[in-house]
Amino acid sequence: MESYAAVTGDGVPLGAQEWPARRVPVGGVDLLVRDAPGAATDLPPALFVHGLGGSSLNWTALGLLLNDTVRGMAPDLPGFGRTPLSGPAGISEQAAVLIQLLEQEVKRPVHLFGNSMGGASAVALAAQRPDLVTSLTLISPALPHPRVSASALWFAALATPRLGSVVLERSRRLPFDRRFQASLAMVFGDPRSLPPEVRAAYEAELRRRDTDPWVGQATLDGARSVLRSSLAPPRRSLWADAAKVECPVLLIYGGKDRLVDARIRTKAQRTFPNARLLYLPQSGHVAQMEHPEQVERAFRQLIS
Repeated sequence: MESYAAVTGDGVPLGAQEWPARRVPVGGVDLLVRDAPGAATDLPPALFVHGLGGSSLNWTALGLLLNDTVRGMAPDLPGFGRTPLSGPAGISEQAAVLIQLLEQEVKRPVHLFGNSMGGASAVALAAQRPDLVTSLTLISPALPHPRVSASALWFAALATPRLGSVVLERSRRLPFDRRFQASLAMVFGDPRSLPPEVRAAYEAELRRRDTDPWVGQATLDGARSVLRSSLAPPRRSLWADAAKVECPVLLIYGGKDRLVDARIRTKAQRTFPNARLLYLPQSGHVAQMEHPEQVERAFRQLIS
C-alpha cells in the first residue's frame, strides 16, 4: 500500500515541509498565504482550500508533488491556521474571501482544490464564478448527506445555541494527548502509517492551535454553516451549485472516512456534469495528506 512518505533529497518527508508564508490583506483581515516553493511563475495557478479546523499545512505534500505542473497557493482561511477571525466563518463567507483573493493575486483561472468544508466553499465558488476555475478537485467535500452519522450529530450539537459552546469547552478541558489521539483517529484512515516527522508536525500544529483565541468561535461558525447547508431547500443547496459546475471535476473519497460518508460519492458523480471519481478504500478524511501520490496521479489524469 502506498503512503505519503515521499521525501526530497535531504530526506525530509514532503508532508513535514512548510511552504514559505506571506500576508495578504483580504476582506478586512491579513490572510496568511503559503506559496509552494520551486514552482515556475509561468505555470498554471492552483488554489488549495483546507477544511474546518485545518490549515494551509494540510496541502504541503500534494502541492510539492505537483509543483512541476501547477503553481500552488494555500491560504489559512479566517479563524483557522494563523489567520485571525474577521467575521462569520461560514461556507458563503469563505467563498467570498477566496474570490477576492483570486481577483487580487491571480490574473487567470485556477485549478481549485478543496477538502471537507473547504470543498463545500470551493463548490460555491465554482458555481458563482466559473470564470475563475479551470478544474475542481474535491477531497471528501462537505456536501449535504441524507444519512445521519456520528459526525452529523456532533455538528448538530456544535450548531445548537449554548450547547455548542459547552461541547467545545468540555473538549478543551481534556488532556491534550487524549484530544490528539482522537483527532488522529477521526481524520486519518490509518494513523499508524504516518511518518514520524509528519505526525510530529501535525501534533505541533494542534498544540499551536490551542493558543489561538478565535478557534472556538470559528469552529462553531463553521459547524453551523455546514448544518445550515444540509437544511437548505433543493434550489438553494450545494447540490444545486454542484449541478452548475461545468469544468472538469475530480471527486476523491476515502473508504475509512469517519466524517464524510463515502457512499455519497455516487450521487456526487451523477450531479456534477463533468466528473470522474477516485475511491481510496484505505484513506480517511484527508486523502491529500494520507495518500498524496494517488491524488497527484488522479489530478494529472484529470488535466491531461
